[in-house]
Amino acid sequence: MTDLSKLVRENIRNLKPYSCARSEYKGEASVFLDANENPMNAPYNRYPDPLQEELKKKIAKIKNVRPSQIMLGVGSDEPIDLTIRIFCEPAEDNIVAIDPTYGMYQVCADINNVEYRKVLLNDDFTLDAERVLNATDERTKVIFLCSPNNPSGNVLERDGIRKILDGFGGIIVMDEAYIDFSSEPSWLEELDEHPKMIVMQTFSKAWGLASVRCGMAFAGEEITGLFNKVKYPYNINTLTQKFVYEQLDQEERKNKWVRMLLEQRGLLAGKLAALPFVERIYPSEANFLLIKVPDADRIYNQLVSRGVIIRNRNAISLCLGCLRITVGTAEENEILINELKQL
Repeated sequence: MTDLSKLVRENIRNLKPYSCARSEYKGEASVFLDANENPMNAPYNRYPDPLQEELKKKIAKIKNVRPSQIMLGVGSDEPIDLTIRIFCEPAEDNIVAIDPTYGMYQVCADINNVEYRKVLLNDDFTLDAERVLNATDERTKVIFLCSPNNPSGNVLERDGIRKILDGFGGIIVMDEAYIDFSSEPSWLEELDEHPKMIVMQTFSKAWGLASVRCGMAFAGEEITGLFNKVKYPYNINTLTQKFVYEQLDQEERKNKWVRMLLEQRGLLAGKLAALPFVERIYPSEANFLLIKVPDADRIYNQLVSRGVIIRNRNAISLCLGCLRITVGTAEENEILINELKQL
C-alpha cells in the first residue's frame, strides 16, 4: 500500500463532515445570528474556533511546522482514537504496537473492535524492528511506537524506527509525550519526508498543563485534513485555546522546569542506587525512572500507607518487580528517599 487514500476506511473517505456555523463563516461581524447562541454572557456565549487557527499559528512557530500540519485534541488520547477510527475497519484490520508501552493504544483499539498485536521489546526494553515488521500483515493499518517509551523511559533506537518507516506501508504513530526530556531529536524534523507518519506530543508533561487536556498531533495535510473531517467540531473549548495560547509565551519557563527536572532525575537516580534493595535503575530520557526491587507490591503498598504515591508496574510485560517513579521537586524526591530508607 503506497496511496494514503487506500488506507482510509471507505465510509470515512465518503463521509460528509458536519458543517458548523463557525466553519461556514469566519471573520468579524457586528451581529452573529447564525449559531443559535445566547446573545448574553459574551465572550463565553460564542462557540469556539473549530480549527483553533490562532493557537495553531503560535504552536507552528515554536515547533517549526506549518499550521496545517497540526491537529489539536483533548490530550493525546483523542488523536490516538481518531487514528484508529479513520484507518482501521472494525473486526477486519489490526494494529501493531510495542510491549510494554502506553496502555491507551490498546484501550482505543478494543473500544473500536480492532485487533491489537503486541510485540515484546527486548529484555532491556530496546526495539527489535524486524520483530515489529514480522507481526504485520496485509490488514495491519497502524503501528504505534512511543519514544521515550512509557513505562521504561528509554528512547527507541533511531535506526530501528527508520527501518520500520521504510518497511511498512501503513500509518506509523510516533508518540513523543516525553520528548522535551530527551537528548534525542524529535521526529518532527522529518515530518515532510514521511507522509504516513503521525507525531504526537502534549502540553501535559514539560509544560505542566496536564489538567488542561490539550494534545498535539503533527502530520501531513492529508492526514490532518482527515482528523478535522472526523473529529467533533468544537473539541477544544475557548478557555483551553486562550489559556494554552498565553502559556506559549512562557517557553523559557518551561525550559527552566525541564532543566530542573533533568537535574533532579540524575540526583534521584543516584540516591535510589544507594539503597541496598534497589536492584536496577533503567536508563531514562523521560521525567520518570523505572526501578527494579525484590518485592514491588510490598514497597508500593507501604509507600501508599505513608502518603507517598508512585506507580506499581509489577504486572506489566518485562516489568516484574518494577516501580515507576515520577521525578518531583527536590523536596518531594527527598521525602520519597527518606520513606524508602525506613522500609
